[in-house]
Amino acid sequence: MKKLFKLPPNNNSKKAKWRQFMLWLPVIGLASGVLFLTGVYLVSYFLGPPDLTSDQNTIYYSRDGEVIGEERGSESRYWMELEDISPEVIEATLAIEDQYFYNHNGFDLKRIAGAVMSDLTTLSLKEGASTLTQQYARNLYLTFEKTWTRKIKEAFYTVRLEMFYSKDEILEGYLNTIYYGHGAYGIEAASRYFFDKSASELTLAESSMLAAIPKGPSYYSPLNDLENAETRQKRILALMKENGDISNPEYYLAVREHLNYVAKKEEKRTAVAPYFQDTVLQEAVSILEMNAERVRSGGYEIYTTLDTERQQELENQANSVIDSGSEIQIGAMALNPETGEIRALVGGRDYEESQFNRAVQAKRMAGSTFKPFLYYAALIHGYDPTTMLMSKPTSFELENGEVYQPSNYNGYYAYEPISLAQALALSDNVYAVRTNLYLGPETLVKTAKKFGIDGHLPSVPSLALGTASVTVEDMVTGYGMIANGGYEIDSHTITRIVDRNGKEVYTRESEQGERVLDPQSTFILTQLMTGIFDSTLNGYMSVTGSTVADELSRTYAAKSGTTNTDSWMIGFSPDLVTGIWTGYDNSKEIVRTAEEAYAKDIWAGFMEAAHQDKPLKRFDMPAGVVGVPIDPESGERASTYCETSRVMYFEKGTEPTEYCSVHLPGGEEPEKEKKKDKKGLFQRLFEMLF
Repeated sequence: MKKLFKLPPNNNSKKAKWRQFMLWLPVIGLASGVLFLTGVYLVSYFLGPPDLTSDQNTIYYSRDGEVIGEERGSESRYWMELEDISPEVIEATLAIEDQYFYNHNGFDLKRIAGAVMSDLTTLSLKEGASTLTQQYARNLYLTFEKTWTRKIKEAFYTVRLEMFYSKDEILEGYLNTIYYGHGAYGIEAASRYFFDKSASELTLAESSMLAAIPKGPSYYSPLNDLENAETRQKRILALMKENGDISNPEYYLAVREHLNYVAKKEEKRTAVAPYFQDTVLQEAVSILEMNAERVRSGGYEIYTTLDTERQQELENQANSVIDSGSEIQIGAMALNPETGEIRALVGGRDYEESQFNRAVQAKRMAGSTFKPFLYYAALIHGYDPTTMLMSKPTSFELENGEVYQPSNYNGYYAYEPISLAQALALSDNVYAVRTNLYLGPETLVKTAKKFGIDGHLPSVPSLALGTASVTVEDMVTGYGMIANGGYEIDSHTITRIVDRNGKEVYTRESEQGERVLDPQSTFILTQLMTGIFDSTLNGYMSVTGSTVADELSRTYAAKSGTTNTDSWMIGFSPDLVTGIWTGYDNSKEIVRTAEEAYAKDIWAGFMEAAHQDKPLKRFDMPAGVVGVPIDPESGERASTYCETSRVMYFEKGTEPTEYCSVHLPGGEEPEKEKKKDKKGLFQRLFEMLF
């Protein structure tokens, strides 16, 4: 007989099993925890005491093996016995970092529980509950990555420290190794750096200020942000008062004490290429994937690309050209275009006054130095050095109905068609905007990205005139790709890193990058860029490099650029590409004629010094390119009747075949006026479109 009804499930039985499981869960958790801790302590015991000594000197070498920078213990680290350190320093440090240091066994379980719950809730590792012992373990042996693996390693080192060393030994070690910013490791180095006194002589106010810094040496240094530092100092003093370490009157006086910071300049940084060394440090941080302070104190030997002679020459040129009374700044870089190795770098006028690196950090409008990227795209899309377009005041009606009217420098125009060769040499803005609109602004954006310009590039007509903000490093790297024939390069300062045990932990591969530019168009562009020093291309004004052309003893390709607030000069030989930017940090307008010339003068002087006594070397011409003497005025093949001519380069089969029809025998020029009115294909197309 079939059952008409199904019995309901026994819910009471399931609930009973669940309650039983929940009752056993704490026991299981406790047993697992005890088992884990037992394992940790057993392993730690057999591993023995960790070595408290750590070779913390990281040394930077030039490409020739010369030491250019070192974190010297005698300069930035001093070991102080705990009994010789001001008691106020100890009390302030314990108050803010680890109030129960003398009462726990290396871990503050209450704080850890709160942090773990927070991390599990957010599925992150943002919350911290590190004791002094844990921080000391991390400083000595580990990276600053917030990963579970690192936290487990930290736990083992913490247990070993607590197991084999006394609390006073751990506290003494911590205070002598913690980083206080500005290259100062340990409380004695920090005390001398900030207050020019020993750590045994620090006042309560000074002690609490120094105790505020290690949480974030850049953020809480009173030399970087006084407001942040004083806020944290007051918090420390309040905690000390709550803990009974200081009285109300002591608190009252300390929060009102005026602190005098000395920060001796000679202790800040070695004199050799300090901006370059900062760039090396940041690159090492990326390579080693660790905190900057850990790299500084990790005992590494870092072999760099710095050429000390080139560096000295670049600094000398900047110092000799720029008026000492001027507030104008400089960002400069010299790079090997074949390898991407940075040979010299200047990030500002005075490192001690400003550590802001204007060669790699500052983003400024590129001006006309952006035009070579545009004209590479033009060459790819059918232009050649003789492509003629009109140079006159022009208003362009854009797709959105707006009108854009670019202008040339000082309002000078040819009022007739000019060639691409002359447009680049004279830096004609109207020609550039016409070309950008013909190609489409998106084409220039895509082309610039091929050259490694990865920042925000607005797809607008004015991009042809360099309205995008870029770094000196961006531009020098992009020009380096033109110099090497179109190969991708990655600018860098480090070739090799060796750790404190002599193990090579990083070696840069020397493989040539992928070829991303057309070799024929790249070579033609290079030759066009030599025209800024060639007076045969003079037109409605002199070529833009005319002021320094007489100083140059060999052929260079280059482009200058000027905005109201920026002055640029970037150029190269087959062996070296150099970029110079000058301007004011506050973007003040450059109005003095002498200051407008600084970039060109520094560039020319440096390039000549860098190539002195070196053999002449020409740019390699790829197959499929031919050179033809051209009359700059007509854009046709030069004849014996032309007063001037310049060899221009074309892809084979596209070179002009007609001889100059402007300069004729006997000085007659019957076709000249007609020639001025003659309209090329591109010009007719532009007049139809715009």
